[in-house]
Amino acid sequence: MRPGFWVVALAASSTVLTAMKRIQAGPLAVWATGGTDQDGGGNGPAIVLCHGFGAPGEDLVPLARVIDAGPAVRWFFPEAPLSLEMGFGPPGRAWWMIDMERIQQMMMRGTPRDLAAETPEGLAEAREALEACLAALAKSHKLVRERTLLGGFSQGAMLCTEVQLNADEPFAGLAILSGALISEDRWRPAAAARGKSIHAIATHGRRDPILPFSSGEALSKMLEASGATIRFVGHNGAHEIPPVALQALADLARDRLA
Repeated sequence: MRPGFWVVALAASSTVLTAMKRIQAGPLAVWATGGTDQDGGGNGPAIVLCHGFGAPGEDLVPLARVIDAGPAVRWFFPEAPLSLEMGFGPPGRAWWMIDMERIQQMMMRGTPRDLAAETPEGLAEAREALEACLAALAKSHKLVRERTLLGGFSQGAMLCTEVQLNADEPFAGLAILSGALISEDRWRPAAAARGKSIHAIATHGRRDPILPFSSGEALSKMLEASGATIRFVGHNGAHEIPPVALQALADLARDRLA
């Protein structure tokens, strides 16, 4: 889902977009900015952010303008591999397909979505694509995991959690923006094995109609129980990235990438 947050509208100017360079990194297209050439060049620390279901590939690009993560930080925004016709505007992207009709019916009935017992079909393929993209960026742009913050919004947040929990080498930080606990039978033992190496923030809206607040809170508690260093930021918004979430992301970046 696209984040309904005012800062995107505020920052999404032609200046922001023309400062970005669209590159190919393994199987995925990636929007890059920052660094010595403002196209993601150099060898500074990096932030990799993955958008949510149905969003265009450059959906989170404005965050590079509004978040002060430090002058040397480079930003990379991978585009999900699947194209979607949303029925309005340009096609959106998806990391894996979801049953929108089912979600709408549950929202109409007021039934909370509990995804903890589900492993989405297509998650493994999405993880493989993102891992190949990260490996390509390591070669082409000198990304080093201990100096790279990985994160995303909604579906992108769940994918990045999947990648971090299965990574032999931890990332500098993990940013979970409106994510949820999924695939608990796999994630819980993976967290138990790697949790102490994880430094994360998780943000979630108490009025989120797409992914319930309880699902984001459950993921945070699972990571905390595993020994992860995690800061959970609940806010009064819906499925969105409000200023308090942006500040949490900026704090994590400055703390872990300094």
